[in-house]
Amino acid sequence: MYHYISEPPLEADIYRRDLSVTPENFEQQLRYLAENGYTTVTLRDLTYHLTRGYSLPERPVILTFDDGYRDHFFQAYRLLRRFNDVGTFFLVTGFIDENRSEYLSWGQVRVMHQGGMEFGSHTYTHPDLRGQGVDYLVWQIVGSQEALAERIEEPVRFFSYPGGFYDQQTIDVLQSAGFWAAVTTEQGGWHTSDGLFELERIRIRGNDTLEQFATKLEYAWEEENPQSP
Repeated sequence: MYHYISEPPLEADIYRRDLSVTPENFEQQLRYLAENGYTTVTLRDLTYHLTRGYSLPERPVILTFDDGYRDHFFQAYRLLRRFNDVGTFFLVTGFIDENRSEYLSWGQVRVMHQGGMEFGSHTYTHPDLRGQGVDYLVWQIVGSQEALAERIEEPVRFFSYPGGFYDQQTIDVLQSAGFWAAVTTEQGGWHTSDGLFELERIRIRGNDTLEQFATKLEYAWEEENPQSP
């Protein structure tokens, strides 16, 4: 799980620094993946594996990027293409509609999609989804889903909970809208077919060394979650 792929500004607070992986560090991480037999796959690949038994490469890894920051185009996408990797990007579509300078434009989204990147919804305005009414959830979730689907010209099947906040009603709306899976901010990397709407991720922090990155990748998550997929 990534957020910014850029140098944090000098006045950045602790949260911005924590969420910012420099392009240099991200490049080192992609090189580590390539040199150690990892293959990037998509959430679609994972879903097909868990629900239909499709095969995955020996060391699959999914790289997800939340919020749709503009540096995802100028840094993340550029480096992913260099290493022939794929990433999954979750967009706050209302911010794009407002032409906010710190977020992707729809033109950049199209270029990235044509370049093989996967896209999912991160709602319309990035709210806390817990305890919300159905109409509000539909506006935030389905509105974002339809806006993105229109731009990339294919159905949107994956979702990221803003801030990691959701409840059962959120999941119910996602399922009724035709989503296949959703990712959380819970730490982990062991996925099952009955947990597709509560997929865990491994947070990559701004101060992670390459050694810490490797440790996170190679940690035996299945020992903490021994259930069969």
